[in-house]
Amino acid sequence: MAYLFNAYPLGAPLMQVTPMIWFITIAVTILFFVYEFFAHVRKPHEPSIGESARWSAFYIGLALLFGVGIGMVSGWKFGGEYFAGYLTEKALSIDNLFVFLIVMAGFAVPKKYQQKVLMIGIIIALILRGGFIAIGAALIENFSWVFYIFGALLLVLAYKQAFGSHESNPADGKFMTLVRRVLPVTNEYHEDKLTVMQGGKRFVTPMLLTIIAIGFVDLIFAVDSIPAIYGLTNEAYIVFTANAFALMGLRQLFFLIGGLLERLVYLAQGLAVILGFIGVKLVFHALHVNELSFINGGEPLLWVPEVPIWLSLLFIAATIVVATVASLLKTRGDAKKNARGLVHGEPVITADAHDRVEDPEADEKATSTADISK
Repeated sequence: MAYLFNAYPLGAPLMQVTPMIWFITIAVTILFFVYEFFAHVRKPHEPSIGESARWSAFYIGLALLFGVGIGMVSGWKFGGEYFAGYLTEKALSIDNLFVFLIVMAGFAVPKKYQQKVLMIGIIIALILRGGFIAIGAALIENFSWVFYIFGALLLVLAYKQAFGSHESNPADGKFMTLVRRVLPVTNEYHEDKLTVMQGGKRFVTPMLLTIIAIGFVDLIFAVDSIPAIYGLTNEAYIVFTANAFALMGLRQLFFLIGGLLERLVYLAQGLAVILGFIGVKLVFHALHVNELSFINGGEPLLWVPEVPIWLSLLFIAATIVVATVASLLKTRGDAKKNARGLVHGEPVITADAHDRVEDPEADEKATSTADISK
């Protein structure tokens, strides 16, 4: 029965991850985030491009070295699964950053306090994903049919990614409207405090509301990310470490590519393709290890192909590259069209990340929004 839950042929070796390795991995992950808080976040400031670039490069390099280590110690099959999972989770995390940007603009978080919001949001994301990883591992170990559910969920999420919109601001959603009704909220920030006393009564600040909104967003994204990576590997250790490394350095990456986020106009479509691909892969695997009595009499459909990990890794990497290059080419082309229109005194309608109309009034509104987010 081992192959039913590990997507490998019967008798194939599994990763040997002892409780001690788990303990060390989790402890080191916690230490990294504790260091991040005391070294960079505790004192409010806006990180420079140089600081963000150095730390982003450090965390990405560390993640790549860890993947090489897995490949050398446990075999390159597992190394390939880690790299495929890391790329997928990193791409989903960048999409997560885009929503963080919208939330913080909606709550007008001052630039120097955005680090704290991001740090808390990333920690919440890691905790939520850790819980989903444990639940997913338990489901896979006991119910092989869960692959059908994961596959169907990813196909639905892929559709929403492709045809949904980032226009809706979680800061103004129904959930936050309910929170505002329940909690007494001040109208202004009090530095980076979460609550303040006014007139003998305790009030929450917009900073706490922002963190609640980001925590809610994290919960939604955890539903995306965990089934996606379980479509690439059934090793809980790889799932956890790929998620942890994808979240490490995300704060610095936010400040490094903040201006680039809005130029990634095809990121959602690229993620939709990746999620759809993994969804189909999961459905194929579910058929390959089928135990449902109403499908083929409860017998596995062994003729259904299993997608090899090298193909998954190649497909995910290629999709990310194509989506990024296509996005940059499109936004550059739109900028040139807009410049030509301004030279000839003609309004130009272009489609960017938000399908806005490029005219002086829209530019003024965009500038105002940017100033608020700062």
